[in-house]
Amino acid sequence: MLFQQCGPEDSTDLCDYRRNFTNVNHGVETAEIGDGVKRALWQLSLALIFKLLITVFTFGIKVPAGLFIPSMAVGAIAGRMLGVAMEQLAYYNQDWVFFKDMCNLNEACITPGIYAMVGAAAVLGGVTRMTISLVVIMFELTGGIQYIVPIMAAVMTSKWVGDALLHEGIYDAHIQLNGYPFLDSKMEFTHTTIAADVMRPRRNDPPLSVITQDCMTVEDIEMLLGQTAHNCFPVVVSRESQYLVGFVIRRDLNLALANARKNQEGVVSNSIVYFTDHVPAVAVVGGPTPLKLKKLLDFAPTTITDQTPMETVVDMFRKLGLRQTLVTHNGRLLGIITKKDVLRHVQQLENKDPSTVLFD
Repeated sequence: MLFQQCGPEDSTDLCDYRRNFTNVNHGVETAEIGDGVKRALWQLSLALIFKLLITVFTFGIKVPAGLFIPSMAVGAIAGRMLGVAMEQLAYYNQDWVFFKDMCNLNEACITPGIYAMVGAAAVLGGVTRMTISLVVIMFELTGGIQYIVPIMAAVMTSKWVGDALLHEGIYDAHIQLNGYPFLDSKMEFTHTTIAADVMRPRRNDPPLSVITQDCMTVEDIEMLLGQTAHNCFPVVVSRESQYLVGFVIRRDLNLALANARKNQEGVVSNSIVYFTDHVPAVAVVGGPTPLKLKKLLDFAPTTITDQTPMETVVDMFRKLGLRQTLVTHNGRLLGIITKKDVLRHVQQLENKDPSTVLFD
């Protein structure tokens, strides 16, 4: 209703103008507003205030009430009111240079519905900082290709004004406000730190939880899973050499161990777990049935060296969508860097409190 143009058949308050439709060949000309429009403007003013307050509260308290439609409604209401004001300004000042050559006697040179459409796009663009996609959305909603230029101008202007006031859009600001572990693709990392400065374990930390490829029992791995909450574990040749073999996911380990105990005969707590093809004959003859889990291994996990610049590491996390990467030196496992470690490091370099990000 806010987008529509008033015609002879419209009887709503928004279309209550003092017009006389006596000639069907004439268009809808600009006219003085009636009591219905005045009443509608008061109602729109109250609706604008109410909608603004309700949108702020619903988005802030995390109620799934949406943001697109409320923002468009606020912009459409403000645009319609501005359109009516401009329409009356043109009606009472037809001799002004702005309106003299544009407004004919039998045509309306100001259409409040277009102002509502542009206002909806402008407010939504300022809130979300969307540009091209928003213009396409508005075109699909209205089907008016002739209005693309004013909508583009309004969207770009609202984005520039919003960027001048606050660099982030509403969703980016909400991510920071809630402390979600998110790496912004537009963030520039200009510091000179390296992966060794960020990786864990650090000097006073406990050693990294690893799984050896051929000397841990089922009970050892189950105990490791029970004592830690890590999602993945690096697999190494031995605890002494720490040469990296691959990476195994916690969920796959849990399922494989549970299925082996249930379905595979001879697998007990002291059965050796092998992540290799070769199983020593002594292990088969003289002891319990070994368990082969090589198929669970990721033999090509994402790895970096300890001297890799953190600028490169941050780009890898952003562009590859990594949750963690292993740090090695000449094939030996040194540590691990998770996405939360990167975020914590960025917060510390920017002299911000790392506790503002939800790391747990």
